[in-house]
Amino acid sequence: QSLAMQLLKLVLNCLNFDFIGNSADESADDLCTVQIPTNWRTIFLEPETLDLFFDLYRSLPPMLSQLALSCLVQFASTRRSLFSNPERAKYLGNLIKGVKQILENPQGLSDPGNYHEFCRFLARLKTNYQLGELVMVKDYPEVIQLIANFTITSLQHWEFAPNSVHYLLTLWQRMVASVPFVKSAEPHLLDTYAPEITKAYITSRLESVPVVIRDGLEDPLDDTATVFQQLEQLCTVSRCEYEKTCTLLVQLFDQNAQNYQKLLHSSSRNPLEITVQEGRLAWLVYFVGTFVGGRLTYTSTNEHDAMDGELSCRVFQLISLMDAQLPQSSNEKVELAILWFLDQFRKTYVGDQLQHTSKVYARMSDVLGITDDNHVLETFMTKIVTNLKYRGRCEPVISRTLQFLNDLSVGYPFYCLWHNILLKKLVKIEAVKFMLQNHTSKHFPFLSVSDNCSLSDLRCRTVFYTALTRLLMVDLGEDEEEFENFMLPLTISFESVTQILNSSFEQEAAKRMLIGLARDLRGIAFALNTKTSYTMLFDWIYPTYISVLQRAIELWYREPACTTPILKLMAEFMQNSDHLNILLLFFRSQRLNFDVSSPNGILLFREASKMICTYGNQILSLGTLSKDQVYPLKLKGISICYSALKSALCGNYVSFGVFKLYGDNHFDNVLQAFVKMLLSVSHSDLLQYRKLSQSYYPLLECLTQDHMSFITSLEPHVLIYIFTSISEGLTAVDTVVSSSCCTSLDYIVTYLFKHLAKEGKKSRRCSETSQDGQRLLHFMQQNPEVLQQVMSILMNTIIFEDCRNQWSVSRPLLGLILLNEEYFSELRATLITSQPDNKREVLDQCFRNLMEGVEQNLLIKNRDR
Repeated sequence: QSLAMQLLKLVLNCLNFDFIGNSADESADDLCTVQIPTNWRTIFLEPETLDLFFDLYRSLPPMLSQLALSCLVQFASTRRSLFSNPERAKYLGNLIKGVKQILENPQGLSDPGNYHEFCRFLARLKTNYQLGELVMVKDYPEVIQLIANFTITSLQHWEFAPNSVHYLLTLWQRMVASVPFVKSAEPHLLDTYAPEITKAYITSRLESVPVVIRDGLEDPLDDTATVFQQLEQLCTVSRCEYEKTCTLLVQLFDQNAQNYQKLLHSSSRNPLEITVQEGRLAWLVYFVGTFVGGRLTYTSTNEHDAMDGELSCRVFQLISLMDAQLPQSSNEKVELAILWFLDQFRKTYVGDQLQHTSKVYARMSDVLGITDDNHVLETFMTKIVTNLKYRGRCEPVISRTLQFLNDLSVGYPFYCLWHNILLKKLVKIEAVKFMLQNHTSKHFPFLSVSDNCSLSDLRCRTVFYTALTRLLMVDLGEDEEEFENFMLPLTISFESVTQILNSSFEQEAAKRMLIGLARDLRGIAFALNTKTSYTMLFDWIYPTYISVLQRAIELWYREPACTTPILKLMAEFMQNSDHLNILLLFFRSQRLNFDVSSPNGILLFREASKMICTYGNQILSLGTLSKDQVYPLKLKGISICYSALKSALCGNYVSFGVFKLYGDNHFDNVLQAFVKMLLSVSHSDLLQYRKLSQSYYPLLECLTQDHMSFITSLEPHVLIYIFTSISEGLTAVDTVVSSSCCTSLDYIVTYLFKHLAKEGKKSRRCSETSQDGQRLLHFMQQNPEVLQQVMSILMNTIIFEDCRNQWSVSRPLLGLILLNEEYFSELRATLITSQPDNKREVLDQCFRNLMEGVEQNLLIKNRDR
């Protein structure tokens, strides 16, 4: 057995080998193709090869038979081009024959390892072969029936190997999705078995509820990521013979809803039975939402839309039933399922011209009086307000409700006509008007900052105010009075905080209020994407309330729960663009665009400078921190400060030369604070913490692009730290980091090269710029290994690594070569001699080609040669 194990592992490693060097993501199990070498073809064509592994599965104990199945998974994934069409059909026939034998004698599948690998094996069959090929196999009718029975049994035993169900659903999802493309006359039989699979999944999940509650087992609904993944697969399967699916679901929904109503009105209410019924209703609502959302991914008909209307009516009726019990009782799982359904319905049936032609509204009009999407939007907003009013202490429900509100306020990913129409419809709804006029803890308990709520619960306030401000912006225009009225609750809170701070009493209450206010204002600032609206907010907060935030940083710098929201607010205030969204970039790049006579841009930067300097000086006074405290207490705040500073430097709303011209030291102070904070961070931490590295390196890129005079003024030990960080960042896995390092290096090298070029011309003009360049040149002459090391790293990366950002890596290379021609020759010789004899000439020719026709300058034309 030991020999057999080693042999099977060897075969599996051979089959897993990356033959073409495409660095496939091994975690992406569902799209894997094994690129078998052509000279192995004869082995794969022999039917005895597959028979051998099927025999090994049957004859070996579970630990070894699992390895045999793993090998068969790879055999089933063999690239199609290895065979001709007849050979591929024969090979597939042998695989199907083996599947049939395993399913006819399924004893070995009782082992979880064997079961899991066999499920993977089945999924790979459809990944690598088309449905039209599968139906042509001799034993297809018997095998598809065996697979269907196996799947149904697996779904019914939901507690056994739940992670393997993904592969079975993948098989059926892809087979059903392929039905429209099958040209073969042979019956695929999916219209017979797909509804049975859907039924088995639905009934098994409903039957699991009493078992989970009675035995105290882990509820599958708690693992939402897995549930949503499986539901996404199921929605495709359910659309095959959709009438059967809907009939089943309507029957089950009516039955469980009636039982639930009877229990509610029973004189002897049994809490356990009510919980069971609510669990079943939660699953049913998830199913309805899934099947309604499936319309977007499957060819639909008017009849299907009418069925969606039947299903949707029942959920909307359930919403009324559940809300009627408030505030006495509420079930979290049902509420989360309802929000999932509402979001799926929004994506499918709200928007464009769909509602005018869809039959879904015809049935809903007859039953509920909902005739179009205007009524649906009213139902959405009423449900949102109800949740925010009565479920303020249920964080999952509040969080999902606010996300739904946020999605409604965003509309669609593009600023299209329909987006504007949707928002205009929303702001006319009474529930929306109520929220805009009454966003206080009196009406919405989740906004409370009392001691009863945890500080982490306050995070959802940002999403709430982002969505609310988007709705305010629809008709705001230049109406400053309306904006002041909207900000009135925040104004009152700030005044209260000011009084508390001045009286030195109840500091804890002031701190909690400030945390909430910072999160609120960050949401508001994020949503204000026009010059007029942003200016209103700036005039509201400056100078009175921003000084309160400065005071808070001084008082509670040791408490990241307080400093983090305030620093994030300042970072958002400094933000003039969002590089993650092109359309948002277009709108937001205009918002920090103050009038010519306005000093607001400079005033804003001065306040940011004060806050960063205050925080930096205070946080450095904490001294050495333990490993588990260093990020939350120090590095997280530093990363936010760097993000804010980078936004200010790249925002194009401050002329930084003005500060030195008029003797204002705010710019110099914040740069010195940047250096002090940087030197307190180890190089390992700089790369280990992703948020820190993704804020530091883009900031360094900005400094080297526009503020080289600052870089050249730094002390040698600071420059060595920065160059070391660049050197280590060049090899980082994160392309944002490595690309920023390359760009920063390119700016530095270009600056140095231009200085040398000017020196060579012996210009009579002796300017401050030449003195800056002279300082940097002197540093490089004292530390030649700095640029030599980065050149070596870049060359090794290009030649030996899988370089994912080759263009960025190539930018600083020419400047490095021209500045270090002698070292480049040595490095070139070393790299060539390190290669095997048969590759040296090839690499030498590559180097000659690299430098062919290259001139002694850094013009774009010369760089691109």
